Amino acid sequence: MNKPLPAAMIFVVEDDTEVAKLVVGALQEFGFATEAFRSGGSLLRRLQQARPDLCVVDLGLPDIDGIELVSQITALSGCGVLILTGRGHMVDRVMGLELGADDYMVKPFEPRELVARVRSILRRRSTTAVPGKQRRHASFQGWSLDCAANILRAADGSDHLLGTAETQVLRNFLERPHQILTREQLVGQRDLSPLDRSIDVRISRLRRRLEEDPQNPKIIKTVYGAGYMFSAAVTWS
Repeated sequence: MNKPLPAAMIFVVEDDTEVAKLVVGALQEFGFATEAFRSGGSLLRRLQQARPDLCVVDLGLPDIDGIELVSQITALSGCGVLILTGRGHMVDRVMGLELGADDYMVKPFEPRELVARVRSILRRRSTTAVPGKQRRHASFQGWSLDCAANILRAADGSDHLLGTAETQVLRNFLERPHQILTREQLVGQRDLSPLDRSIDVRISRLRRRLEEDPQNPKIIKTVYGAGYMFSAAVTWS
């Protein structure tokens, strides 16, 4: 008899007790295991002992700025990150995604949407993290990508650890080079809002890594009104 798979572990860092209860309750209702923290410091200490599947992070914490916390989480752990905050400014959204967050939600929020976004992040991560389910190593123009380890290697041998969402976008390109891909195809969401700029942030980050001139990209090209196209030859091993 097969044993049931363990529930995904979600760490929630939120200093507002009522909001924390709402988040934890919604996640537990849908079968997730949770641990809650009221400060960034307590979360970081816990990350020294355990690795969650995902962290839900408030930006307005009493002891550390949430943007700095996201940076430290991505440095300490390979877990997913969902920012949940009352700070809706575009600069916060862009900085959070730039530092490796997988998604960004603004309060007030609908608990079922929160759960849906958590599931989406975990689904994307499982696609890139499980060896053997898909082809693992791709090479193009002197670069190579280890899709299971999220490591992009340059021609000079230097390694760059990518965020899960960034790896997923690059992998989608590598799976279908020389094809126009929509923003929805790249992110893996059918109902992507036209105002959601997360894909544009990830494309910008990839261009800064891969292109000699990110302002005049030759590898990841914009097809205006349609999407993006990866213009390099790709080999898999």
